[in-house]
Amino acid sequence: MGEEIQYTDINKSFEAALERSRKIEEDLTKNPKKYRVLTGDRPTGRLHIGHYFGTIQNRVRLANLGVPTMILIADYQVLTDHDAYQEISENTKQLTLDYLAAGLDPSRQDVIIYPHSYVPECNQLMIPFLTLVSNAELSRNPTVKEEIESAGLKNVNAGMYTYPVHQACDILFCKGNVVPVGKDQLPHLEMSRTIASRFNKKFCLDAGKEPVFPEPQALLSKSPVVLGLDGSQKMSKSRGNAIMLSATEDETAKLIKKAKTDQDRNITYDPVNRPEVSNLLMIISLCTGEAPEAIAARIGDGGGGALKNQLTEALNEKLRPLRAERARLESDPEYIRKILLDGAARAREIGVKTLEEVRERMNMRI
Repeated sequence: MGEEIQYTDINKSFEAALERSRKIEEDLTKNPKKYRVLTGDRPTGRLHIGHYFGTIQNRVRLANLGVPTMILIADYQVLTDHDAYQEISENTKQLTLDYLAAGLDPSRQDVIIYPHSYVPECNQLMIPFLTLVSNAELSRNPTVKEEIESAGLKNVNAGMYTYPVHQACDILFCKGNVVPVGKDQLPHLEMSRTIASRFNKKFCLDAGKEPVFPEPQALLSKSPVVLGLDGSQKMSKSRGNAIMLSATEDETAKLIKKAKTDQDRNITYDPVNRPEVSNLLMIISLCTGEAPEAIAARIGDGGGGALKNQLTEALNEKLRPLRAERARLESDPEYIRKILLDGAARAREIGVKTLEEVRERMNMRI
């Protein structure tokens, strides 16, 4: 199996990962077809503005550059720590609406949107991949530990522990070589890199054959973390501090009115000492492109009321085209279903080719 993954080393190598990411970013604009991006979301609810500014805009950018992009709706993963499976189908459709409205368009971009459960070829890699990792490596994964803790799980199912291997299947079945992640997701990606390396060594290189799988690299996100309207935690629907992309303009205004600020009427951008006010300024900046310090200077002594009014106006203006497109698409549920089924069919074509290679390397062809 080789040397075990040393997760402590991963944290120490963050700067190296950052440098590799920078070089990939530069090359993406010159050679977009050299890469295949794999990214996605769990269908646990509609997307909010934190998702939009944090990841969705970047996916649209990559797709517009011409980078082949696989967008996975990780419906199976919901089963690892959620009981609300009754909502998975509807949430999958809502995610797709958000993607399309934001500018991800499989009809004009090299983009494939698909639900995990409709691509069995991906899951067929799970058994051979599980033979390439140890129980100790799975149980020590720091990202899994954090997810168990954040979900408050007392009885942890095996699906949670094996999720990093499942994620390796997601990335490697389509030979994804670039994965947009934050620093906290590097341990998951290291598992995918290790599995690719071990498979290639065991079944390919030792037999004098070409490797099957690339070792995927991280495209480290530079996107800011958007705090919730309470100003103290990351924006999340479950915490009740989010503004959904699908919210109306009036709903947006009401939510922003309740946003937390502080007692000082003089508005300044100071993320350390004034996180609530600074978060609202940053969201305005993300909408308009104006520096948060300049926005703060313009508002001056206008206080929290003026700040919230500016945020309401900027956010509604920014999201108006997206929301109009979303409403148009929502009236055609068959089109959404077609996007997902077409995406699954295209993903399966890729998966079938990969599985043929895997069987050949493992001497399982009949």
